[in-house]
Amino acid sequence: MFASVSRRRRPAGQGDAQGGLTGEIERWMRNSTTGSVALAMVEPVAPIPAVHSLDGFTLMVPDLDQAQEFYSAFGLAVDRAGDRLLLRTHGDQHVWADLVQGPRKRLLSIRFGIYEADRAAFAERLADVRDTEKQTQEDGAIWLTAPDGLSVEVAVAPKTSPDAKASFGVPPRHDPHRGAGPRGKAARITPRRLSHISLFTTDLGRAIDFYGNYLGLRLSDRSGGDVAFLHGAHGSEHHMIAFGRSNGTGLHHSSWDVPSVADVGQGAMQMRDAGYARGWGVGRHVLGSNYFHYVRDPWGSYAEYSADMDYIPSGQIWVAGDHPAEDSFYQWGPEPPEDFGTNHEIDGASADSR
Repeated sequence: MFASVSRRRRPAGQGDAQGGLTGEIERWMRNSTTGSVALAMVEPVAPIPAVHSLDGFTLMVPDLDQAQEFYSAFGLAVDRAGDRLLLRTHGDQHVWADLVQGPRKRLLSIRFGIYEADRAAFAERLADVRDTEKQTQEDGAIWLTAPDGLSVEVAVAPKTSPDAKASFGVPPRHDPHRGAGPRGKAARITPRRLSHISLFTTDLGRAIDFYGNYLGLRLSDRSGGDVAFLHGAHGSEHHMIAFGRSNGTGLHHSSWDVPSVADVGQGAMQMRDAGYARGWGVGRHVLGSNYFHYVRDPWGSYAEYSADMDYIPSGQIWVAGDHPAEDSFYQWGPEPPEDFGTNHEIDGASADSR
């Protein structure tokens, strides 16, 4: 995910500790006589309430007009709502992102969805960490503050994470004799949904513990103290949220699902034609297996076209691996930009998208 991972090997012994339920299962699997097993059909020993979806995020940007231009070109439905922008996917009324204007780019909050039946259990579990200053009576959402200071909202909402692996294939043929049609007639790429977000954190282990112990997210894979990927217990893709180590917090990228690797490539061309040539891809990740192209936004973070990510069904416990750097970033693709892992939300970092 981050450029630093591809250039640095994990020191011996780093990242051996696993927290929460996933770690307990992995230790049991390592000690079993059956050898290495990727998935275990076992029930949690002590189930805890778990979020079912990444419901959206709120991002502050210095220029809403610039944001509207970028995300519209990317293929999202962008609507003005007073002094904010609402990001949706075409044909869906769900608001995936709420953009507000401010002095600089900064991730303000993320929102997770839960089932109504789990709300009382969440209220009890989060009682000691909830942010009482942000509680409202209108929607009953529970607010808490992550260890790195990010505001996290937990609210009853419909499940938006997929209940099965998303469809993946090739685009329709142009005609019976030609697979590809004229470039000028290529369909506009419009993502289907928000797939995941990737955040910077100053303490990877503490982030894994917080989101696992309080929100029920489970570790999918990691690479020492550099990156970690977490999935949902109610069925989700390989990662609903990812973390990369930095000396500050922030948003690295938002990832948007498309139905084929051809759509990933066509999306890259679509953004290049719109003036957003900087980015990384097309390639394929190792952890998660998705095809990708990252487009650099005007503030130094990225929007990713993503296709064919691995899926972890509800009821299956994925035994998390701790992978060396060279096996945790990308399987094939061009070299990432030198500053791909730079956190531009830290004071002093500069960004230029074009």
